[in-house]
Amino acid sequence: MARAASACGVPGEPGLRAPEQLRARLGDSRAARCIVGWRRRGWAERRRAWRAGAMASWAALSPSIVEYFEGEDSYRCGYCKNESGSRSNGMWAHSMTVQDYQDLIDRGWRRSGKYVYKPVMNQTCCPQYTIRCRPLQFQPSKSHKKVLKKMLKFLAKGEISKGNYEDDPMEPTMEDTVAGDFGLINKLDIQCDLKTLSGDLTESFDSEEKKKGKSPKKGASNEFIQSQDIEEKLGSGEPSHPVKMPMAPKPGKGADLSKPPCRKAKEIRKERKRLKLMQQNPAGEPEGFQAQGEPPSLFPPKANKSNQPKSLEDLIFESLPENASHKLEVRVVRSSPPSSQFKATFQESYQVYKRYQMVIHKDPPDKPTVSQFTRFLCSSPLEAENPPNGPDCGYGSFHQQYWLDGRIIAVGVIDILPYCVSSVYLYYDPDYSFLSLGVYSALREIAFTRQLHQKTSQLSYYYMGFYIHSCPKMKYKGQYRPSDLLCPETYVWVPIEQCLPSLENSKYCRFNRDPEAVDEGRSKDPDRLQVFYKKAIMPYGVYKKQQKDPGEEAAVLQYARLVGQTCSERMLLFRN
Repeated sequence: MARAASACGVPGEPGLRAPEQLRARLGDSRAARCIVGWRRRGWAERRRAWRAGAMASWAALSPSIVEYFEGEDSYRCGYCKNESGSRSNGMWAHSMTVQDYQDLIDRGWRRSGKYVYKPVMNQTCCPQYTIRCRPLQFQPSKSHKKVLKKMLKFLAKGEISKGNYEDDPMEPTMEDTVAGDFGLINKLDIQCDLKTLSGDLTESFDSEEKKKGKSPKKGASNEFIQSQDIEEKLGSGEPSHPVKMPMAPKPGKGADLSKPPCRKAKEIRKERKRLKLMQQNPAGEPEGFQAQGEPPSLFPPKANKSNQPKSLEDLIFESLPENASHKLEVRVVRSSPPSSQFKATFQESYQVYKRYQMVIHKDPPDKPTVSQFTRFLCSSPLEAENPPNGPDCGYGSFHQQYWLDGRIIAVGVIDILPYCVSSVYLYYDPDYSFLSLGVYSALREIAFTRQLHQKTSQLSYYYMGFYIHSCPKMKYKGQYRPSDLLCPETYVWVPIEQCLPSLENSKYCRFNRDPEAVDEGRSKDPDRLQVFYKKAIMPYGVYKKQQKDPGEEAAVLQYARLVGQTCSERMLLFRN
């Protein structure tokens, strides 16, 4: 009940429960008595007065507003099932800019709805390392190609591959991506009742902006549709030639010369050709080969396509026959604030989620409620931003809906941030488990990141959440290469190949090999931290002079250490 204690004086929405029910829910702690007593003393008048003063300070800017829960929380681990082994620090984000969230996830934070948390890496039972893939250099593996080919066969001819799909080594998939988050659901229950700054204050902020002649931020209602049979596709369009899957020769038989050679043989042949051309043209670099220092291009030149492995886009968007058995569309709809397309498909999307939770996670029918679905996968603190140099859909939180023959079969929950697409969760119709939708959706999200990069060059990474080496089901994320893990002490990115040997010996590791390296973004001047207190924004250096509780300083300094100097100066830390 540590979270409830930190929430006792929040002048937000008082919730839907009667005081006696709240007392029963929160126990007989001092925090519970504080909440219940505050409700009985006329919370409506207090709330209106507080909000009026708050909005005067909000009118000039719309920063991130967070409420930090001091101390560390422990809860049941969704990975190893330890009843109290998972440890994290957390804060409630009433609102958050995409840049602040980008900087936070680059320091090991992650969101579940509006709750933003950071594992205590050297204490938690299953250390969770932030992992990112580099899509611009990504090449699908043989198992990835197998999944894409399976989808194409199903779309073209309605073929369903035989086999036990649960034994597919890539199929533990995304359903476990946020398994640990379910340990927070009970706490989110309480917090969602007690905290509504984001909802009511956003409306008030918009009205204030209108009075000043400004238009409030508009959530992008435009909808991206990526169809399997239309021209508007990822990259440069739909390939006109069929994709043939490279096959290694069977043991005891010669290579089938009618098929493309396997990748290893191709590299050997390319090297021989390179040497031959160099002999013919010793003065310069042979035409058709990339200089060693150049980064690989996203889409190779067409002239050399025959010498290149199939791109991810080629494999996803292979031409389908006119009489294809099925039609697949991928639509990207903004979930927060909800676009018209999101609202129109909400119930259908929820029903897919409910079936997924009941069949895959064995939840009873009354557990995956609309409320749980909304706060966990629809509510987001991220502000919608649509700068002219950003992606066409804007930044913020989205649902990537997979439509098969006019109905939703899967939904990928994603955040589009200044430097990355961040995968939050995936749920799908269990009837289509045979399509390996966890793997397929990850490949589509990687391709989507590559597409966004074409207009917004700095957006070039795909964040896959947490990599948990100690959990066999979660190690599949390391198969999307090249990828990096975040050092939990210095917050620099290290190629996963360099991290794995250390993780074999210890659950918790510092990946930065420089023993002298420190966290460059650490809090160096906490007095510059921004605090929102009693209707006013002030630096911590001013705020601390008004405080007598020694525990308050410890809580604020812990927050500053975890979010870093930059975020501490930009975000507003709400204190009551």
